[in-house]
Amino acid sequence: MIKLRDLEYLDAIAKYRHFSQAAEACFVSQPTLSGQLIKLEEQLNLQLIERHKRNVMLTPAGEQLVKLARKVLSAAKDFEDSAKALLDPMAGDLHIGLIPTLAPYLLPHIMEGLNNQFPNINFYLHENKTNLLLKDLNEGKLDLIILSWLEDMLDFERYQLFEEPLVLAVYPGHPLFERDTVRLNDLNGQLLLTLEDGHCLRDQALGYCFSAGAKEDHQFDATSLETLRYMVSSKRGITMLPALSTVNTSSNNTIKYINFEEPQPIREISLLVRPNYARTECIRSIVGSIRHSIKAILRE
Repeated sequence: MIKLRDLEYLDAIAKYRHFSQAAEACFVSQPTLSGQLIKLEEQLNLQLIERHKRNVMLTPAGEQLVKLARKVLSAAKDFEDSAKALLDPMAGDLHIGLIPTLAPYLLPHIMEGLNNQFPNINFYLHENKTNLLLKDLNEGKLDLIILSWLEDMLDFERYQLFEEPLVLAVYPGHPLFERDTVRLNDLNGQLLLTLEDGHCLRDQALGYCFSAGAKEDHQFDATSLETLRYMVSSKRGITMLPALSTVNTSSNNTIKYINFEEPQPIREISLLVRPNYARTECIRSIVGSIRHSIKAILRE
């Protein structure tokens, strides 16, 4: 009989490609993990792992079976969560994933309310790029994720949280610096600094920029919003930033944030869970708490 623990070991090897690191992640000794995987291979009569002195690789069979293993582990976690939800849907561990362009600016406004409203829930926070968050949610490693909504996310259940405006960040001396508001077509012919590939905000901002006739500044790709902010204040270019990233960071003598006139460029911030996720009551309460916490902030 194949045990769930053996599938966890296989999943860890696929993730870390290293016996010591995989064993540490599974809280077992390396000999224990290695021995159990050998037994699993013998039981299946298949080689799952290529063992080399410096690295570990999965065989083609291993690559195929680890995908199934993750589905089984996800189903087992859902089963456990369903049982816990029957006892108390507002208790237990909850793993939340957020994108880097949102996490540091949203969490300070929502965590106090969540901790106060749900004292029996242990919140675990994980920051990663969109594609990795979706993967971890699908595999059951995360319970919910909060990110900017894209049309290709239809495989998940969605709760819309709020619409976040994008603002223009410019430096003193730029032709738009003295403006109180701008229109999208004011970007016609402008070069805009952007984030590197992998950030959904990059694609959304570029969509608005291209429609307005702006172009991407290819001389620099930022890894974070803070890098973009620094580049603008250094007079290296202008960019679009989410409104939450400018809260408590007012315009000054090195950078100015300018609101767009209607129609404003926005991104839709949503909470996603797997279809038929067990803790529906808990998720709906969390959605309500976040909406309440962020409403006043965006109004300001």
